[in-house]
Amino acid sequence: METQQSKAMDDSETEQEGLAETIMARRFYPSVLGSEAWEGYTFSDLEIRIKESTDLYGAVLWPSAMVLCHFLETNRDEYNLTDKNVIELGAGTGLVTIVSSLLGAKVTSTDLPDVLGNLRYNVMRNTKNRCKYIPLVTELFWGPEAEQRFPRATHCFDYILAADVVYAHPYLEELMDTFDHLCQANTQILWAMRFRLDPENSFVERFRQRFHLEELYDLPSLRIKLYRAWTKAEGTKGRGEAAA
Repeated sequence: METQQSKAMDDSETEQEGLAETIMARRFYPSVLGSEAWEGYTFSDLEIRIKESTDLYGAVLWPSAMVLCHFLETNRDEYNLTDKNVIELGAGTGLVTIVSSLLGAKVTSTDLPDVLGNLRYNVMRNTKNRCKYIPLVTELFWGPEAEQRFPRATHCFDYILAADVVYAHPYLEELMDTFDHLCQANTQILWAMRFRLDPENSFVERFRQRFHLEELYDLPSLRIKLYRAWTKAEGTKGRGEAAA
């Protein structure tokens, strides 16, 4: 029994290490670094080229986004985005929005005004004539504005996607409230985050008090975890009941 358990643990660790290597291999670095750079990602043999700016944290492609994209691509049967209403919070360079759109989702891509131009450029460049639905790129300040921009009576999302939205910034309560407002009875949250500082750990614990939380990936080499969550307020949804 112990031998079988040890082998299962070894296999799991090997799988996680292989996943981390696969994710990082999808990234290439420009030969000359400047205020603008390009990153690459391959989705189903389609090259996605991402323009980023090293001047803004929100305009840089972080590994958590690639972890989430890899998950969406390799689990498309269980988490089928075709014709689903999807919103991405803190979309940054737009990679998650792009991959979700290529998977057939109707995506609303949101971020702050200072990164919106670069986000819109990347999304349009990589989805034009490739997707069933044209993604909507719009600004969103977390907190009360979410209720104004996306009233629950008229805006119901199947999935909320987020990658690296939790870090050392003063708007964690507003982020929590935004998750809470957007997440309705049939909404699933897929959220990847890299652990850097204590606020990230405490945010997860506070998040767990308001949502059901399931850990899908743990990549120690990247210090990244991928979670699935759903609301406690309006019923429950087990893993076997993922939206089809």
